[in-house]
Amino acid sequence: MLMLVVVVIVVIILLPAMLVLPFSNDTTFGKLTEKIEQKATKEQSKEKMKEPAVEVSVLRTTSKQVQKLPLESYLIGVVAAEMPVNFEKEALKAQALTARTYIVNQLIQGDRTGLPANADVSDGENHQVYKSDQELKELWGSQYKQNLQKIKAAVQETAGQILTYDGDPITATFFSTSNGYTENSEEYWKADYPYLKSVSSPWDTESPKFYNKVAMTVADFEQKLGVNVPSGTEIGTIVERTAGKRVGVVRINGKELTGKQIREKLHLMSSDFSWERQGNQIIITTKGYGHGVGMSQYGANGMAQEGKSYKDIVKYYYKGVTIQSSNKWVNTLTVKK
Repeated sequence: MLMLVVVVIVVIILLPAMLVLPFSNDTTFGKLTEKIEQKATKEQSKEKMKEPAVEVSVLRTTSKQVQKLPLESYLIGVVAAEMPVNFEKEALKAQALTARTYIVNQLIQGDRTGLPANADVSDGENHQVYKSDQELKELWGSQYKQNLQKIKAAVQETAGQILTYDGDPITATFFSTSNGYTENSEEYWKADYPYLKSVSSPWDTESPKFYNKVAMTVADFEQKLGVNVPSGTEIGTIVERTAGKRVGVVRINGKELTGKQIREKLHLMSSDFSWERQGNQIIITTKGYGHGVGMSQYGANGMAQEGKSYKDIVKYYYKGVTIQSSNKWVNTLTVKK
């Protein structure tokens, strides 16, 4: 009877424990979980790398040839050409994001004004400045490898991202240096974009392009502007300023011209200018460099130096925008191609 009781106890209690024990080993379970997680991570990485293949056809203005490039390769050449490589990485990432938004929007709109039928953009300031790998080697010399690595990282770390407003890619304009403020889009181009509004940009005073002076003869000044300068020290009167503190309208001997018109006709660095007459010459002092609409590059670098991220930068200069995946639009472009 005693032996029978012992056998029953073994069967009821010890045998189930022995069966479960091999599967309750923490180490074995941990390794199994780790392998599953690693596999999932690898699959996610592969998925991230599978971005739609889109090519950009770039008109090389020197050779007049059209060069086809993968979108991300094109962006490396744009960021390298448009922003100084010694800028902070977060500023370069902000530039990469604006450049990608610009080209995606350009490809969607399909505006090929001034371009041959087989080109999407040119490599000049009419679109985005682009430099090839060979041009960058010549530009950077011995610093080529480390500079290229920095630019590539900025592009890769923003891969697949664009800026949108109300669900559509924005017109992501940018420029070098403000006069301390950016400009409302309608003050310069007459197109009123709700995300391109004037904001203060105090960091730009550190830019080497913040101030500039040019001199020209009175005759040259009159000929270029189509005006007659009155005798004496008086040249013209500013009768209106823009939201961005630039010259809105100037009256010269009864004729009115916009600050933009004067900037373009006289080839000035900015439409924030002042002038004085010295004998037979007119000395013009400008503040800032560029049209002033959108993101200031030197402002972006100043923000990055203060610890701001590329997301902080773009959301400061483009009001109310969202950073969004480009896949929706890139997929459409891929289908069209």
